[in-house]
Amino acid sequence: MNLNAEPAELKKFADVAHRWWDLDGEFKPLHDINPLRMEWMARHTALRGARILDIGCGGGILSESMAAEGAQVTGIDLADKALKVAGLHALQTGVAVDYRLVSAEQLAAEQPAHFDVVCCMEMLEHVPKPASIVEAAARLVRPGGWVFFSTINRNAKAFALAILGAEYLLRLLPKGTHEYAKFIRPSELAGWARAAGLEPVEFKGLEFGLLDRRFRLGSDVDVNYFLACRRLP
Repeated sequence: MNLNAEPAELKKFADVAHRWWDLDGEFKPLHDINPLRMEWMARHTALRGARILDIGCGGGILSESMAAEGAQVTGIDLADKALKVAGLHALQTGVAVDYRLVSAEQLAAEQPAHFDVVCCMEMLEHVPKPASIVEAAARLVRPGGWVFFSTINRNAKAFALAILGAEYLLRLLPKGTHEYAKFIRPSELAGWARAAGLEPVEFKGLEFGLLDRRFRLGSDVDVNYFLACRRLP
């Protein structure tokens, strides 16, 4: 089976895997937005006791936070080095997360309708076939369960802020982190979700304040945005 991943993308994250938990390193934005991601998901469904799958878990920032809230978390990724970092950090903190080197599509064939919640954050814009990930997420969640996505819109404003601003001017992210052509319009993501049997429930924007350099949830989905979906019965 052809993996839905590009070697260059996997290498990009493998090269900095040892810095996943450096609060002032390349992944600082993920640490900064993590409480907002948790807050937003918790508005829609209870995390404690839920069986949750984190697709594209990387070094485990979100996976660990959900497990610390009492969720039964499985984190999957195709970046082996990042998974090793995630596993080591979980051992250090004593948080139980089941990390697996497996694709979303393969796991969907093994464990359909197994999870109460599936999340895929900051990953869809890094894979060749994002619609395939959306379809796999829909197969992995039980009927009535929740699926959460986050990604970046594709427009001139997103190019200016997410690439020129974040990578070159503010240096929030390393240069080359994102490719504009891989950004995803909300209408496209909602269309893939509906085609996979998911009902889009809420879009939410992730906004960055230039003055205080802080992220916050808002209504502006022009750049970074979240989408909450439920699987239809």
